Amino acid sequence: MALTRRQFLKCTGAAAAGGLLGPGLFGNVFVQRALASTIGDRYLVVLFLDGGNDGLNTVAPTYFPPANPGFLRTAYQAARNTGVGGLRLSPDDLANTLIANDPNTNEPLAFHPGFYNPDTSSPAYQGLKKLYDLGKVAVIQGCGYPQYSLSHEQSRGIWQTANPLGVSAYSGAGWLGRYLKANYGPTNIPGVTLGDSVAPELRQTVTGVLAIQRLREFGFPYDDASDTDIPFKRDAFAHLYAAAGTGAGAQPSQIYLGDTGTATLTGSESYPPLNSLYLTDRKSFSDNYDALDTSTARALREIAKIIYGVKTNQPNVTARFFELRNGGYDTHSDQGAAATDGQHYALHSEVSNAIKVFYDDCAAMGVASKLCILVWSEFSRRIHQNDNGTDHGSQGPMFVIGGTVRGGVYGRHPNIDQAALDDDGNTVYTQSANGFRSTDIRDVYGTVLKHWLNMDPMVIKSSVLPLDPAPLDPAYYWRTENFDLKRPSDNLDLFA
Repeated sequence: MALTRRQFLKCTGAAAAGGLLGPGLFGNVFVQRALASTIGDRYLVVLFLDGGNDGLNTVAPTYFPPANPGFLRTAYQAARNTGVGGLRLSPDDLANTLIANDPNTNEPLAFHPGFYNPDTSSPAYQGLKKLYDLGKVAVIQGCGYPQYSLSHEQSRGIWQTANPLGVSAYSGAGWLGRYLKANYGPTNIPGVTLGDSVAPELRQTVTGVLAIQRLREFGFPYDDASDTDIPFKRDAFAHLYAAAGTGAGAQPSQIYLGDTGTATLTGSESYPPLNSLYLTDRKSFSDNYDALDTSTARALREIAKIIYGVKTNQPNVTARFFELRNGGYDTHSDQGAAATDGQHYALHSEVSNAIKVFYDDCAAMGVASKLCILVWSEFSRRIHQNDNGTDHGSQGPMFVIGGTVRGGVYGRHPNIDQAALDDDGNTVYTQSANGFRSTDIRDVYGTVLKHWLNMDPMVIKSSVLPLDPAPLDPAYYWRTENFDLKRPSDNLDLFA
């Protein structure tokens, strides 16, 4: 079968790495310098709650009867209704999901009841709440950035690049991509997106990143070729990649295509066998994911298969960075409260159960202490509900989960009092030294980069987007904090 130029370009390592080539790429000192300390044998999984999760019903203020409601709870009850279409979570709804108190107001907080699975026969019994009780979940409140956007696309791009200037989600390097760029070369494949395209968080221009939906069906770069065609296509790709950067006067972009293409070709062939390896060696855990029967559980099982492949030293399987997403959080209507048939309950239950089974799987593999899961959404929702849902909001919670995470509640709950809201009815981002100080998302990312991935803070601060015509002030991309989330009145060290 003939291989067209278009097919070649589509299936090269450039596509696997995000398809971005910048003029200053190969002269960047951070691309050429390998850092002394990197991720080692750790794993990082990023889970995106796509659509704008209602953080104010995800981590909700409550109270213990007969105590009177506090400041946060009073404001919450004034904004969220009861009855048909009401979104208010009552203290009884939250009785099984109590977590720590808000560090600012000292009011008790609780997870949405969807984070607790009461079914004793379920492999995800007690869900994310169980992991919190074990001290494995850090809840980081009030996460946002200055001059927040309420556009899905723009806010996603800001979260994915850690650039509050608002670079498009379809250009620039991701916040994790800049780490990959600084620590890996074109012969590596350190990352995998569970989906049909490379996640913007992992986008960069130096190393390969695979986009896989199901390992057993992964045929990149052969598309839908028949079994008889694959050997011929494989030979054609191998020759093209080998020749790309070896000719006289080869350009950096050609060398890049050749190196990443060869690595992608070799690595891609090594990933499908991980499916049968996992199903053979870990059938009981595979059955646990099947029992949940959700897209998030299936995606996390694919990640577990790859982690098991790395742990058992399967050839050419080296991925340690993963991204997946769960959609449906744009709950303008029919959001629901604590009812188990509600939309928000179903979303939280799916994510909670899947993370619990995945964590247990990794613990049984002996890698829970090497696992970090970061959960985020592009924005929260407003405290005032509409008829039966919520509109786009500003600050929301993030979760950091893992075997060596210092669990608990970090940061301050946003000020949801009516008098403190902006003209759109949203909570206000602030870095005031007192009161309802926000958590800047760059501080969270910087904490993960410094304390989990062992990245030099000076490199973090100096990482700029590779497609900018000129470097901008690094403070636009990374705040000038020391990246451990410690403030004068807070003790927010996320990792043991």
